[in-house]
Amino acid sequence: MKHLFIYLKDYRKECVLAPLFKMSEAIFELLVPLVMAAVIDKGIAGNDIPYIIKMCLVMVALGIVGLISSVTAQYFSAKAAAGFGTQVRHALFSHIQALSFTSLDQVGTSTLITRMTSDVNQAQNGVNMVLRLFLRSPFIVFGAMVMAFTIDVKSALLFVIIIPLLSLVVFGVMRTSIPLYKKVQNRLDAVTLHTRENLTGVRVIRAFHLEDEETEGFGVRNQDLTAMQMFVGKISGLMNPVTYVLINGMTAYLIYTGALQVDSGVITQGEVVALVNYMSQILVELIKFANLIVTITKAVACANRIQTVFEIPEGERANGFGKADDFSKSKACPPLEENGMVVFSHVGLTYENAGAESLTDVSFTAKRGETIGIIGGTGSGKTSLVHLIPGFYPHTTGEIRIDGRDISSYSKEELRAKVGIVMQKPVLFAGTIRENLCWGREDATEEELMEAIKTAQAAEVVEKKEGKLNARVAQGGRNFSGGQRQRLTIARALVKKPQILIMDDSASALDYATDAALRKAIAGLKERPTVFIVSQRASSIQYADRILVLDDGELAGMGTHEELLRDCSVYQEIYYSQFPEKIRQKGAAQHV
Repeated sequence: MKHLFIYLKDYRKECVLAPLFKMSEAIFELLVPLVMAAVIDKGIAGNDIPYIIKMCLVMVALGIVGLISSVTAQYFSAKAAAGFGTQVRHALFSHIQALSFTSLDQVGTSTLITRMTSDVNQAQNGVNMVLRLFLRSPFIVFGAMVMAFTIDVKSALLFVIIIPLLSLVVFGVMRTSIPLYKKVQNRLDAVTLHTRENLTGVRVIRAFHLEDEETEGFGVRNQDLTAMQMFVGKISGLMNPVTYVLINGMTAYLIYTGALQVDSGVITQGEVVALVNYMSQILVELIKFANLIVTITKAVACANRIQTVFEIPEGERANGFGKADDFSKSKACPPLEENGMVVFSHVGLTYENAGAESLTDVSFTAKRGETIGIIGGTGSGKTSLVHLIPGFYPHTTGEIRIDGRDISSYSKEELRAKVGIVMQKPVLFAGTIRENLCWGREDATEEELMEAIKTAQAAEVVEKKEGKLNARVAQGGRNFSGGQRQRLTIARALVKKPQILIMDDSASALDYATDAALRKAIAGLKERPTVFIVSQRASSIQYADRILVLDDGELAGMGTHEELLRDCSVYQEIYYSQFPEKIRQKGAAQHV
């Protein structure tokens, strides 16, 4: 929790003024029983009506001033807490954006969502309550005890006994409940994960008619969360009845002993009433303090969970990215093949906590302007390979060079400026088509946007939409078909005019004619980027300058379509499984 206090540095004034105004309210509240005692002992006992009216006006004035102090304190504490929550969310969001794909895979999306929402809200509420009550409640408790000593020492000794007993109850419950609240938040993560998966895959669930099973699974996780919350709630709920029993027992004893002392003339009736009022104030404040402890317990547990996210090192630094000018201080690169844009030299990749390598000893050179096709079976490492180029994952062995420089010498911004990538799953964001395309380059002109759209074979998509470039895009691009989303995401990458263009199976939803037109348009780009096309279709990569064939993370073959058909059994198997008629033609030619 203490590591998050830096986000309160802009609210130092509020953090000081809120408790001060609460303390002033507490002082006025402590004076009220004394005024009430004076009303009883002087006004009522002496039948002095003017005195009673005067003292009642004093009490009203104390109440008004206390109210103003309380409202002012609430304002400052709410301002500080809301500002704290805002800054934590901004910092957390920025940190998550900088995490590597490895870190995101390990932590999990549902956990990060919970940290950003529920956990931050709990921490914010904790800050608010601490500023309002953390000093006020102990001040009134000990202030009431001090005021009791000014009235009668013997009766005040009861306060000395009750306060430690109540503190023991409060802190005992707190010590027990803090670890349990951590478990509650972890089970909340599980419910969030299940909910997110169901919302994301709702069509698949309905297609396989698994609604009942998923509802049952959600019920089990929700029941686990409910059971844990009820268990923690029962422990926390012990505070109120135990404190009420202790306080009311002491109050009854105080009234009994006070009555005896009044009879003996040691204290007055008004002083007994004042003592009872002070005991009641202690009761109220300790209950508030007990509830505050519960809130603080939740807040600390949530703040610690937030801190664990901040402690994850930013991915780009973890992956070895340096600053843009670090390369000048690094070792000179060995001679490279002329025009070598992307060079892999004995590269291997092992994912975090994985049992085996996903890529093993991969070596190739992609020249400027070349088109490299990548093909292989499911799980062969195609996506893993292209994700190494923009540095999404750190390669574990070998060396990668981009434009003659080791990939570790680039800053994140410099490397990503060179690379445009179209992911397997096309993602569009809520807004307009123009706003989505301008993710590629913010200052892109209308002509550049339309040029990218035409190259991506998306002109028809845009023209048919009302508003064209200003047509609305629903969240996730739900108002577009799969093929339309793919073409728009390709256009977004083309707007960037990257030196390296990666298309990770991004034309899978396109028909063969559109796919062919897209490849021809990309090949004709005047910028002549180095293009990597990942595909399951042999037809999509057979005209590439070079084709990489992956099999179980290893490079099973490399060459042109004709060379691979002649020499690579893995490529032959893939190609002929998609074009069985070619087998018959090959057999007929051999027979002749």
